Amino acid sequence: MALNKNALIRYKTIDKCLQNSYRTWTLDNLIEACSDALHEYENRDVNVSKRSIQLDIQLMRSDKLGYNAPIVVYNRKFYKYEDENYSITNIPLTENDMNVLSETVEMLKQFKDFSLFSELGGIIQRLEDKVYTEKTNQSSIIHLDKNENLKGLEHLDALYQAILKKICLKLTYRSFKARESTVFHFHPFILKEFNNRWFLVGKKKKREPIMTLALDRIEGIDFDLDRSYLDENFDGDEFYKNTFGVTVLSEDHISDVILKFDRRNAPYVLTKPLHHSQELIEKHQDGSVTVQVKVHQNYEFDRLLLGFGSSLEVLEPKVLRTRIKRTLKSALKVYQD
Repeated sequence: MALNKNALIRYKTIDKCLQNSYRTWTLDNLIEACSDALHEYENRDVNVSKRSIQLDIQLMRSDKLGYNAPIVVYNRKFYKYEDENYSITNIPLTENDMNVLSETVEMLKQFKDFSLFSELGGIIQRLEDKVYTEKTNQSSIIHLDKNENLKGLEHLDALYQAILKKICLKLTYRSFKARESTVFHFHPFILKEFNNRWFLVGKKKKREPIMTLALDRIEGIDFDLDRSYLDENFDGDEFYKNTFGVTVLSEDHISDVILKFDRRNAPYVLTKPLHHSQELIEKHQDGSVTVQVKVHQNYEFDRLLLGFGSSLEVLEPKVLRTRIKRTLKSALKVYQD
């Protein structure tokens, strides 16, 4: 399901509230209504912030979503539709709506090998409402590995919307090494998931390098609608083509890495390659295999190799072989009495 499902539910909830002109609606009332709607839909408590509803109202008023909703504030406290007959559900599908639906289809096509999605192309007209609002009590058949207790997951929806709408962010961020958080403007390009952890990829300024920020280190998000968005047509596939994980280093760190796996792990490595660049060099008589990958020698790749323990021997390059050997020796000392 697309990451903007919560936003769509909030928009529809706000719309439903403001259509009810027989009662007054404060910001707190709208927050409560959206929280209840999301709780009913997801069957768990969802924290809806004041900032989220304020941004929702601002976006609903604008033409970014195609709504141009006539939301007004009266008595400096209450919200209503200036046109009492207005509703976002009365608006026909726009080109932007179809783009969003197309993106949803493309996301679902990642599961194209399941027969459940074989007829996906023919149901796009029914996606707008059904995929977001229909509920079922049937247990999930496809189980994807996830950790909903990870910090930062609450930012996914807001960041997805910012990337989709090309909005510059003002982030409050504190890295693992920093004692205090910093505030800076950031132009988000893509969201990247690795090892059940989410990252935001983008730039602070045009002439500065690409940055990868961990969502669990983001402490606050604001939207700067007055600042021009830096649109560089970023290609994530190209950017990460020589990388395992999220740490992209300079070309000097790209190496042809030759690895030998024992008989027990050979089938695993051959059926699930470590990287898309993996090539089989040799199958040995004892069942072991030698493969080659072309990747950055980053921290994540080192950890991947160390996870194989004694099942793996790094043959080349020498600098990586030495580093892995040194790490394993240090680990052995921890277990010596």
